[in-house]
Amino acid sequence: MLVQNMLNRTATRFPDKVALVCRGQRLTYGQIETMVNRFANALLHHGVRRGDRVAIHLPSCVEAVAVIFGVVKAGAVFVMINSATKHDKLCCILNHCQATALVAEASTLAGGIRPGSAEVPSLQLAVSRGAKAPGPPSAGAMGCFDFGLMQESFPPDAPACSGIDLDLACLIYTSGSTGEPKGVMCDHSNVVFVTESIAAYLHNHESDVVLSALPLAFSYGLYQLMAAVRVGAQLILEDSFAFPVMVLQRMSKEGVTGFAGVPTLYALLLSLDLAAFDLSKLRYLTNAAAALPVEH
Repeated sequence: MLVQNMLNRTATRFPDKVALVCRGQRLTYGQIETMVNRFANALLHHGVRRGDRVAIHLPSCVEAVAVIFGVVKAGAVFVMINSATKHDKLCCILNHCQATALVAEASTLAGGIRPGSAEVPSLQLAVSRGAKAPGPPSAGAMGCFDFGLMQESFPPDAPACSGIDLDLACLIYTSGSTGEPKGVMCDHSNVVFVTESIAAYLHNHESDVVLSALPLAFSYGLYQLMAAVRVGAQLILEDSFAFPVMVLQRMSKEGVTGFAGVPTLYALLLSLDLAAFDLSKLRYLTNAAAALPVEH
C-alpha cells in the first residue's frame, strides 16, 4: 500500500464525513481528496517528478495536509519542516535534501528563498500560501505560484500512479539539538506500517475525534494525521496551545475522544480546573512514548 491509498480508500468510504477541523475550517474527506488531486496535478504540470523532494514550510493547516498527500500522489517526496525554522537553518535543510519545490508562506518567499536564488540552487518551484506570490502562473513555467490559484486551475481527477511501496515517501528532519538536522528516510511501506501500528495500539476507529497539538513536522504529529486518515476518524489540528482554556472548550464542544500532546502540555492542563469542561468522551491521552487510558 502507498501512503496516498489510505486517503483514497477513506475518501471513497466516507466522502461526506468531516475529516479535518482547523482554524475555523471543516473539510470532508471528499473535499480533501479533491484538493490533494488538484495539487498533485499542479506539481506534475510544473515539472515535479517521481522522487523529487518537495519541502513544506507551513504551520499545521488545511493546506499543509493537502500538500503532504498531494506530493506523494505526484510520486514525489515530502519534507515537512517546522514553520518556526529560521532562514539559515531552512536553507541548510533545503540544500541538504536538494529540494526541487518549496511550499511556504508568502513572507518566506519574499525573504529570498525562491527559484533562481543562489541560496538554494536546486529550487525550481515555489508555492505560496495566503497572499498572492510574485510571478505570473504561466503554463509550464517554473517559478512562484499561489496555492489558491493552483486549486482553481487544475483538475480534481487523481493523476496516474506509477510508484511502489519501496519508493521514498518522506524525509523527517531531526531537531538538530546536538548538531545539524539529520533527515530520516521513510519509504511508503515504513509510513503505512507505523501508521497502522499506532492506530492499532490506540484502538482508533472511524468514530474517533482526535485533537492533536503536535506540529506536523514532528513525526508523532504527522502520524496522528496518518492514523486518522487510515481509519476515517476526524482530526482537529491545534497549532497553538497559548490559550489552553479555549482548547479545552473545543475538546468539549467537538466531543474529543483522543488527545495527542507532549508532557509539558499535560502539566499545563493539570494546573487547570478540568471539572469545568465536559471531557466525558475522552478515552485516551497520548504522546510519542506512551498512551494512557482516561478513567471517568
